[in-house]
Amino acid sequence: MPNLPDLEAWAIFAKVVELRSFTAAAEDLGVSKATVSKAVTRLEKSLGVQLLHRSSRRLALTESGRELAGRAQQLLSLGEEAEDAARDDAANPRGLVRLAAPMSFGIAHVGPALPDFFARYPDIAVDLHLADAVVDIVAGGFDAALRIGALPDSSLRARRLGAVERHLVAAQAYVERRGRPEHPSDLKDHDCLCYAYLPNPESWRFTHKGGEEAQVRPSGPLRANNSDAMMPALKAGHGIALVPDFMLAQHGGTKGLVTLLPDWSPPPIALHLVTPPGRERPARVTVLVDFLAERFAGLCAETAGSRRENG
Repeated sequence: MPNLPDLEAWAIFAKVVELRSFTAAAEDLGVSKATVSKAVTRLEKSLGVQLLHRSSRRLALTESGRELAGRAQQLLSLGEEAEDAARDDAANPRGLVRLAAPMSFGIAHVGPALPDFFARYPDIAVDLHLADAVVDIVAGGFDAALRIGALPDSSLRARRLGAVERHLVAAQAYVERRGRPEHPSDLKDHDCLCYAYLPNPESWRFTHKGGEEAQVRPSGPLRANNSDAMMPALKAGHGIALVPDFMLAQHGGTKGLVTLLPDWSPPPIALHLVTPPGRERPARVTVLVDFLAERFAGLCAETAGSRRENG
């Protein structure tokens, strides 16, 4: 594999030609005169030609130096333009951000939040991918993703936006018809409406406020890979479901529903914003991440407060 061009040496050579002095170039670049001299010598050695005639009084281009000086200046100008553009992007973020989010949460909350984001950052476009399945943001080329759950250890950078509480609920009509479970083990005798993308959808786990743990295998008439799809069957009294608080909030709260096993809690989950590994990210991604963090941290607090008031 050929060596990469010595862009630093080309840029220093261009600055020497521009200012006609090693000393002036060193002062302009903020480096030592020796650094400038070594860079030009390194470039001459790499090219196999002499670029400058040096003397104590005079600095002159050789024939090869004259031929290459223009190209060196072009390289320096392109580098300066690239840095100026990067600084401008940091001050005025622009470009495309690819964002992944859960389907129901994305429709109910991400979509409605974007107009405010676009008003604040009119030069940024968002490619929004909605799916309840967890996407590989690195392989998929995403800049960020919202995730609801307990995050496994990974190399991704994660920002916790707030807790998401889940509630075991059923319609009043279902409770009147089938009775109220008194212990998680009673759920095996009930119709359960199951969300397919739980970390372990085959098992519901609960912890009592006194410390006892219980686990049950739910079964029932519906298993769906989207929470919104379960809500009509839940409201119509066809079973019991574990529903996150934001989903209850967007479907009328707990009106018409009964909270079951209030002294038992499922494993805690939270809303997270994850980004690929790495320390630096474009300004357009940073401002979107900060905007969503601000917007949805408040949402988590609101839904938790609303649930307490309704409860």
